[in-house]
Amino acid sequence: MTRPTLKTIAEQTGLAVTTISRALADDPKIAQKTRSKVALAAKAIGYVPDRAAQHLRTGKTKVISLILDPHQEMLNFGNSLIIGLTQGFKESGYHLNITPHFAGGDLNSPVEHIVRNKLADGILFSRTEPFDERVRFLQEQNFPFVTHGQTEFSQAHAFVDYDNQSFAAQATQTLHRLGAKNITLILPPKNFTFYQHLRYGAIKTARELGIELSIPDQISLDSNREEIKNWAIQQAQKEHRPDGFICPGEASYLAIMDAYRSMGFTHGKDYHAVVKASSDLLEQIDPSVELIHEDIILTGEKMAQFLLAAIEGNAVDSLQWLQRIKLSD
Repeated sequence: MTRPTLKTIAEQTGLAVTTISRALADDPKIAQKTRSKVALAAKAIGYVPDRAAQHLRTGKTKVISLILDPHQEMLNFGNSLIIGLTQGFKESGYHLNITPHFAGGDLNSPVEHIVRNKLADGILFSRTEPFDERVRFLQEQNFPFVTHGQTEFSQAHAFVDYDNQSFAAQATQTLHRLGAKNITLILPPKNFTFYQHLRYGAIKTARELGIELSIPDQISLDSNREEIKNWAIQQAQKEHRPDGFICPGEASYLAIMDAYRSMGFTHGKDYHAVVKASSDLLEQIDPSVELIHEDIILTGEKMAQFLLAAIEGNAVDSLQWLQRIKLSD
């Protein structure tokens, strides 16, 4: 079968090829009835725009690049984010490309490669640093982008983030209410902005409540399961062991739960935990655990919406959204 073209649609609708082209571009000078007719015909025959020709004509690639860190901090993070982004870009005509970025690699390299080679019309990335070089570079290049996470630059940029400070504060209050006396907060690596937000929220609240809060240096949210489990086993053997954990992700809690269980301690009796969750999986494993949810699918939808707006030239200071914490029922 030959690939459907604008000429194919013209033959089916009786309209001129130039009218078809303008209708598919959603030209407001073309009547809405005509645009709808052309859209239905294009869908019926499976018409897909020639991206190479489109790029030559408009300078647009119709591609969005997501630079994804394959971390295990939250279960199904990458999958949920992609689902949200896909929903957000639906009907926009944009294609989503994914570039993995692994810890220890040059943060800026994939961004510079995409921009300098004109491989996309916009970029999305997560796990920002306070003075993130990727943000600096993209602002200098005037290239549309949206981050999952905030920075400390004075110049505004589009972002979607979670209220990690409020999460840490609420988690500390909850553990205090449950009777925990020695609370431990598991943090991400220090270079990330949300490290500061989580740390501030927990420390401030612990001081207000007059309770003890510790932050381990030996592990982080990026530590693997065995490293966290071995650390937790060591903690469980101490006379003044932690009896409350704040876990900003399910993976760290699962390792701690496994460690304490192996030492004969029971959640809800010998220790408590508050966990940031992005799925309902943990509720099935341990229904007693205190959860505070982060909607990653909604995050993806918002990021897509903001990037499309940034590409259209909307002011970036209007493209900022902080997801408020949602307490589990």
